[in-house]
Amino acid sequence: MKLKTKVLLWASMFTAPLLAAAQGAWPEKPVTLVVPYSAGGPTDVVARMLAVPMGKSLGQTVVVENTVGAGGTMAAARVARAQPNGYTVLIHHMGMATAPALYKKLPYDPLKDFEYIGQVMDVPMTLLSRKDFPAGNFQELLSYVKANKDKVSLAHAGTGAVSQLCGLLFASQVGVEFTTVPYKGAGPALNDLMGGQVDLLCDQTTQTAPVIKDGQRVKVFGVTTPRRLASMPQIPTLDEQGLKGFDVRVWHGVYAPKGTPPAVAAKLNAALRAALQDETVKQRLAELSSEIVPMDKVTPEGLRSHLAAEVARWGKVIRAAGVQAE
Repeated sequence: MKLKTKVLLWASMFTAPLLAAAQGAWPEKPVTLVVPYSAGGPTDVVARMLAVPMGKSLGQTVVVENTVGAGGTMAAARVARAQPNGYTVLIHHMGMATAPALYKKLPYDPLKDFEYIGQVMDVPMTLLSRKDFPAGNFQELLSYVKANKDKVSLAHAGTGAVSQLCGLLFASQVGVEFTTVPYKGAGPALNDLMGGQVDLLCDQTTQTAPVIKDGQRVKVFGVTTPRRLASMPQIPTLDEQGLKGFDVRVWHGVYAPKGTPPAVAAKLNAALRAALQDETVKQRLAELSSEIVPMDKVTPEGLRSHLAAEVARWGKVIRAAGVQAE
């Protein structure tokens, strides 16, 4: 056999799977949806909500896999290095935009190392306290934390977590430096808040809505969006209570490794769009006070442009706060 023929045969062994995928055979096995945070946390809740209808659309099981560590960067790096065949994809929240400012040596570039499948949803956040916290409303909260700033603890889900970023914005706007208590995930942080071990927590409604509606285990002082939430209209916004311009909404996106064939990326996008139009998903997200983004954002370009804008926005906030992850 001539050398040229051997080379062509050898190359075809590696390109055939991608060509087959591009020609419509994909997917031929389960797809892994990688979550950068612990099971039971807000992003995990979203991922598991989407996995079943996405799998139904693809004709294969979508397996949710938690890859925890380094504020979500381990999971993102894993997907960035994965074979670009569509079988390993990532769902990540706004941590994709904050990582470049938080980490000096990030093992991937959010703006260059992925194919963008689509934006998913916006999740409001809520400012909570333990049930027996002395303040009864937001104005009393402000007075108390300013008078007792050395004694008030603020929990968050780890360096770079959205709960930490929300806490940083709150602290900067009220002019207080809290004693911060990091946890390995939002779930443990909320559990300790309910148990009275920490004072305050700012976290996503996918995590906090059930305990707020329960009304027995936490106090809620406000929501972080410009408008009140349709599912909990009795809770005022932080903006209307004096923190003008306070707006933190946790957005999620789905990513594939750079080089994923366009036909495969298109199928993933179609599955994501179908999942977001599933009635069970819409009902569940509404219960958690979360909003599906307009369908023109559930696109590669919609996610790409939003990510670029958020990288610029949060980079300024993080650098001003002097926060740096190891």
